[in-house]
Amino acid sequence: MVHRVAVLALDAVVGFDLPMASQILGEAQRDGEPLYDVRVCGVQRSVRVTSGYRLELDHGPEALAEADTVVVPGTHCVPVRRDGILPPEVAEALALVPAGARWMSICTGAFVLAAAGRLDGRRATTHWARAAEFRRLFPAVELDEDVLFVDEGDLLTSAGLAAGIDLCLHVLRRDHGSEVANAVARHAVVAPWRDGGQAQFIDVPVPESRGDGGTAAARAWALAHLAEPIAVADLAAVSAMSVRTFTRRFRAETGRSPAAWLLAQRLVHARHLLETTTLPVDRVAAASGLGSASSLRAHLGASLGMSPLAYRRRWASA
Repeated sequence: MVHRVAVLALDAVVGFDLPMASQILGEAQRDGEPLYDVRVCGVQRSVRVTSGYRLELDHGPEALAEADTVVVPGTHCVPVRRDGILPPEVAEALALVPAGARWMSICTGAFVLAAAGRLDGRRATTHWARAAEFRRLFPAVELDEDVLFVDEGDLLTSAGLAAGIDLCLHVLRRDHGSEVANAVARHAVVAPWRDGGQAQFIDVPVPESRGDGGTAAARAWALAHLAEPIAVADLAAVSAMSVRTFTRRFRAETGRSPAAWLLAQRLVHARHLLETTTLPVDRVAAASGLGSASSLRAHLGASLGMSPLAYRRRWASA
């Protein structure tokens, strides 16, 4: 049966966020048949969009009563964003959502889920620039503004703006595997998976260049040599920098230390091999530079809460 998705557009909805679920989830197919029925709805049929126009919606709040998944895009709704409370008509609409439905938010849509009490005691994220006001309004939520999205099973939240694409592709992978998600990503001309987190995009001063270049060449070299031992000194040598200068520049450019970035790349490659090959786990670990099967199990468990074999069973392409 087709999975029903209701995208709730609250006045004033963020124009960049609104079409993401319709485009990404609505595009997903298997054997030519759609996997999701995505409907954009509102408390009112007419809503303002932050981009400077107004939308007439085909569906009202009744679409929420039939939803298997509810997506809340970012919003400038004043009571939610300023006071952390839901307007009565929004609370009434959200009460229509079935008890077993999955909830997703994009960017500041997390404020709506938090105001509804959905995120109390749970881990969540939102746009890094809104983290301080989110914490002030919702201290009971465990906010992590350093990630692109958070998957809590029945509650999924994404970081600012384009991170909503990452979240929707993650949901596709979770629901239907990497083959479906990758096909949609190719059609949308976006990366099927982005490593890293919001720390890459936080507005912090970047040290001025003193003629010592950047670290892109070192990152490219590392990706071509993941199966080999790589020290920070090796990366610094590729960039013709001292270790101290390289480490400073690397963090300024990526938001991560070289070691953290390298581990993330090794895990991305290991996941790719688990999804697309039948290599034994120890060979996947070796090819990714993670050393041993036990090391891969430990790192994958820490990052995703899954063993390599469980990950392969869940995500491997048919």
